[in-house]
Amino acid sequence: MSTLLAILFYLATLLFVVGMVYRIRVYATTPAPLKIPTTPAPTTTGGVVLRMTREVVFFESLFRANLWTWGMGWLFHASMALVVLRHLRYFTEPVWTCVAFIQPFGIYAGITMLLGLCGLWARRLLVERIRYISTPSDHLMLLLLIGIAASGLLMQFVAHTDVIAVKSYFQGWMSFSIQPLPADTILVLHLLSVALLLVIFPISKLLHAPGVFFSPTRNQTDNPREKRHLSAWAAKLEK
Repeated sequence: MSTLLAILFYLATLLFVVGMVYRIRVYATTPAPLKIPTTPAPTTTGGVVLRMTREVVFFESLFRANLWTWGMGWLFHASMALVVLRHLRYFTEPVWTCVAFIQPFGIYAGITMLLGLCGLWARRLLVERIRYISTPSDHLMLLLLIGIAASGLLMQFVAHTDVIAVKSYFQGWMSFSIQPLPADTILVLHLLSVALLLVIFPISKLLHAPGVFFSPTRNQTDNPREKRHLSAWAAKLEK
């Protein structure tokens, strides 16, 4: 089981990295022939950087659109970021000071992450207009993330696993020296769910994570009068 899971994670990681590189390349090379920033928009590059920072960190446009969705979405994303950072302890030796500092907060972040996910799923089930446009993949993606969060919390509060052995396993995984993994059912389900998430991430709606940086409505300056907007492909035609 330890070897099979290791091979699975090697493949999942490879697919994730290759898929993300490919998708980001597609985003970066897709022509943006029109100047279409959502107004009011900044007129300088520094302003665009500030706007993107507010969008990525605080979900500014979502806050203006719907407070319920913003609250649940921000709770989930902020909690997930803290949980991911907390898990760096399994891949670092010695553990970085900042990672060690957030360990207690990361435990409670797992709870708030689960609450945020349940709130987002309730929105898809209870709000009629959102339920109408929701696809099976939307529900399955939320269920997968809920399963990851729930199984992690179960290992923390109910069925404890040997975290020392888990760290040894992933330290060995990184150096291609596979170590025994605790034969805990919840741990195996947790790891299988994470591997599945890595595989489907580059082909799912979760690509909004890198995609937001390439959105022309957000990353363009509002200066059509001061500077002519010419996409790369149009510039080649002019030559």
